[in-house]
Amino acid sequence: MEETSALYLKQMELGPMENFVYLVGSRSTREVFVVDPAWQVDTVLRVAKEEDLKIKGALISHYHFDHTNGLEELLEHVSCPVYVNKQDAPYLEFSSDHIKHVQSGDKVKLGDIEIECVHTPGHTPGSQCFHVRGHLISGDTLFIGACGRCDLPGGDATQMYYSLTQKLAKFDDSTILCPGHNYADKATTTMAEEKKTNPYLLCDSLQNFLRFRTGVSEYR
Repeated sequence: MEETSALYLKQMELGPMENFVYLVGSRSTREVFVVDPAWQVDTVLRVAKEEDLKIKGALISHYHFDHTNGLEELLEHVSCPVYVNKQDAPYLEFSSDHIKHVQSGDKVKLGDIEIECVHTPGHTPGSQCFHVRGHLISGDTLFIGACGRCDLPGGDATQMYYSLTQKLAKFDDSTILCPGHNYADKATTTMAEEKKTNPYLLCDSLQNFLRFRTGVSEYR
């Protein structure tokens, strides 16, 4: 993934579930956050060392094991804050004084880079995306051509509909979408493309979304 202006952003596919783990931060200070540390933390640490990056924290899109199973190992090597939406924090299988609760609209900074936390419940109660310099790191809320499951514990299809249509669909068309898994034939896309082709963003009503996502037409 290319670095744009002051932003450093690297996408890495790691683990057996095609997870995308990201390093995001400042090109000038070489300070970065790890987004969703999981599976191969040794690879993340190696890349950071090779590229002269200083890991200053972790950003968690949601609590699921495949996005957080590397937290403990990361903190064994780097003492840093871990930012989790407060609604997902109770579900984490890992407890530490490093855990910091955030909510929608909160911002974290590294050098000249500011990252906004966008609460997008639906996949989990505290799912969140990270908006930074024209990029949206979307975890398991929005995929290329799809959206996250709503049938797992804590999932809610109604909340997912509003997260997609009232929050993410309002991002500028030029915004680059960086999903949490490599589930498509390309690694990134734009919100313009998703608004044109993603069937979940094209649903024109909650009832149609529920029918499409869950197979039922009732509000719930």
